[in-house]
Amino acid sequence: MSSLLKVFDITGSAMISQSKRLNTVASNLANAETVAPPGGTPYKAKHVVFTATPLGDDASTGVTVEKIVEDSTPPKMVYNPGDPSADANGFVSMANINVADEMVDMISASRSYQTNVEVMNAAKSLFLKTLTISQ
Repeated sequence: MSSLLKVFDITGSAMISQSKRLNTVASNLANAETVAPPGGTPYKAKHVVFTATPLGDDASTGVTVEKIVEDSTPPKMVYNPGDPSADANGFVSMANINVADEMVDMISASRSYQTNVEVMNAAKSLFLKTLTISQ
């Protein structure tokens, strides 16, 4: 019975982690077309790093977001000499975000979240059936 209840802890931790991943992707997408201010640095894409986390004193393991790291790839340089943020050569420094990659990451995180919801619902159904049988 307690192992069935651990499913809720495991899937819950995964759902929280995927939610943070979705928020990070949303932030990246929102800043995909931002331009660096004059003399400043542009927005850098961020990515979550997951880690396995023990749940309690048994062998159960969940997942958490260990940290959110900035992407180290250089900014996109776009030739636009009319932009006030352009450098002396006419290039504007923009965020290093690949929108297609971010969309794939968003779909992956969304599907992972949905899968954990389905596992939680299946466990709930089994738990309710167990309670019905034991009465």
